[in-house]
Amino acid sequence: MPYRSEEDYRSKVQIGAGWSLGGMPPTPIPERVLDGIPGFIAWLSLLFCIASAVAFPRTLLWIAALVGAYSAVRFLLAGLNNVRGLRLIRQWERIDWRAHYEAHKTPEALAWDSVRHIVIIPNYKEPLSVLRRTLDNLKGQYEAKKRLIVVLAMEAGEAECVVKAETLCREYRDCFAQMHYTVHPRGLPGEMQCKSANESWAGRWIKRYLVDERGWDMQLLCVTTQDADTRWHPNFFYALTCLYALNPERHLRFWQAPIRYHGNIWDINPLLRIVNAYATAIELAYLASPYWKAMPMSSYSLSLQLLHTSGYWDTDVISDEWHMFIKSYFARGGKVQIEPIMLPFMADATIGDGVIGELRERYQQTLRHAWGSKEMGYMIAKMIDHPEVNFWSSFRLLVRIAHDILLAGAGWIILTVGSQLPVILHPQIAFLKPDELLENPIEGIAATTMRLADEPAWAVIIVAGLLVVVLGIIFWMLDVSVRPPRTRPQTLSERLWTLLSFPLLPVLTLIVLSLPTLQAQTRLLLGIPLQFRVSKKI
Repeated sequence: MPYRSEEDYRSKVQIGAGWSLGGMPPTPIPERVLDGIPGFIAWLSLLFCIASAVAFPRTLLWIAALVGAYSAVRFLLAGLNNVRGLRLIRQWERIDWRAHYEAHKTPEALAWDSVRHIVIIPNYKEPLSVLRRTLDNLKGQYEAKKRLIVVLAMEAGEAECVVKAETLCREYRDCFAQMHYTVHPRGLPGEMQCKSANESWAGRWIKRYLVDERGWDMQLLCVTTQDADTRWHPNFFYALTCLYALNPERHLRFWQAPIRYHGNIWDINPLLRIVNAYATAIELAYLASPYWKAMPMSSYSLSLQLLHTSGYWDTDVISDEWHMFIKSYFARGGKVQIEPIMLPFMADATIGDGVIGELRERYQQTLRHAWGSKEMGYMIAKMIDHPEVNFWSSFRLLVRIAHDILLAGAGWIILTVGSQLPVILHPQIAFLKPDELLENPIEGIAATTMRLADEPAWAVIIVAGLLVVVLGIIFWMLDVSVRPPRTRPQTLSERLWTLLSFPLLPVLTLIVLSLPTLQAQTRLLLGIPLQFRVSKKI
């Protein structure tokens, strides 16, 4: 049964390493300072751009051009790896995983029938229709009645959570090996009301219930935590069963499938579909690339043993995926790795009332995700606390984490401010002069071409910008090729919004990616907390 009170929790749950119910210790001052590094670098970049625009504008233009060129090359590599990822997905979809297991099993492999899956579904104020859709997807998974143990992780902050959970348990209990629900209480010391705290509560309960009370072998249990709107590929748990059973280092692995924001693709504004296509392409590229390092995203799997020995999810973290991976990485001496499962799952994109409403909702979602900028400081603190872990392996992970965080913050400042402020302060270095073009277009074009030759940084910026737009269109085309069937005919308005989205991709990513990232990093720098907020998706 789920815990209904803090007293029940005190008496029955094993407390994880690093905190107690008396309250979590205050964040050490060095770590608090480290949390502010991304924000400090972002504001330092802004000050640098302002000073440089005054003192040496051409040098600043070149710095902005190099950042733009790097972003374009990154887009190009993402495009190539996205194509590779789509090819891998087609290959994985043809695999017979039971036959694969029989062909590759070793003495270290687990018995095929011994693997069980614990599926934790943290949710808060999710409509019954969404949860039913998710459970319908799960009941169609490989041997769901035999292998899947579903745990609805409810929040006590939702008034009707128990009624909702018991309703769903009645409806779906016969569809799975077991089905349970837990209720995460409000106001526990040192906790936030967030996904990570809810996951931790449910994870500790299921370990106690299955392992401590019923005597199940923890090594045979694989935990999958998923968002409430996640819909797995039909063969996901079939493949996971095989990979978990075969891998002798199963307790040092996270398994991650590529995400596609196609759950409600036809309900969101076409202007934002290209942003979702870009996000989908980048995540697939990370998983498919032989040289980029992937990180957990949204919904992922790991062994219960790894989860337990790592101390479960921390209860004061908004961005749980990266944090849990870093925590596990150091708990197991730097040996934890991501293993891709190239069978994509569907998720819902944020939605709102009209274009402005959708932009606002997407902004708020990115602001929450960008709270993961804390993980750069957390990673550095862990490296300091664990000098025994191989430095270069940890440093590579730090570079991977810092790369996305700094590129979305300081990188965009250098690219935008660094390319515009020099022109505002020094109009003579601008390559495009509208008055000149209007007076005599032919001579104006010739003069513009000459200025591009004199200021090649502008040529680099222009080519990089065009490449990003072209690659954005390619991402969109690849995304269109794998989208689910339309639920309604395409309208003229939808076509116009779609066409407009291509040239606006740099602006859209600035609005829904860079600005909320900068806001999150600034709040971390100043120590201003963020209230967890569930994104609107229906």
